[in-house]
Amino acid sequence: MTTASFHLFVGWVAMLFGAASGAVLGLFFHRDGWAGGYGAFRRRMLRLGHISFFGIGFLNFLFGLTLTVVTLPPLHIRIASFGFLIAVFAMPLCCFLTAWKRPLRHLFPIAVLAVLAGILPVLLGWPLI
Repeated sequence: MTTASFHLFVGWVAMLFGAASGAVLGLFFHRDGWAGGYGAFRRRMLRLGHISFFGIGFLNFLFGLTLTVVTLPPLHIRIASFGFLIAVFAMPLCCFLTAWKRPLRHLFPIAVLAVLAGILPVLLGWPLI
């Protein structure tokens, strides 16, 4: 499996997790006070975790598709691939953990740095000519 097809697959798996987590959360949305109410920090973090599966999944799609049309240096591909793979799990996990225990919000730099580790090598390795 190529890196491109692998990240397309990861993107689809992330979509599945986004839909599944949304379905689970949706079982409780009808309760006004669930997770502290609509505007509560806990409920916002749960929603953010659910939607981050889709967002980071789309980044994996874009990375996989980019590799089919742009030639990037191999080191840049490896670093970006690793970053996007960490991010697709770390971002939703940080959101859900933060919803559970607020002090765990301090883990977010891991997820954010993983996203940056995915994006920056793509941009820095992009052929300009």
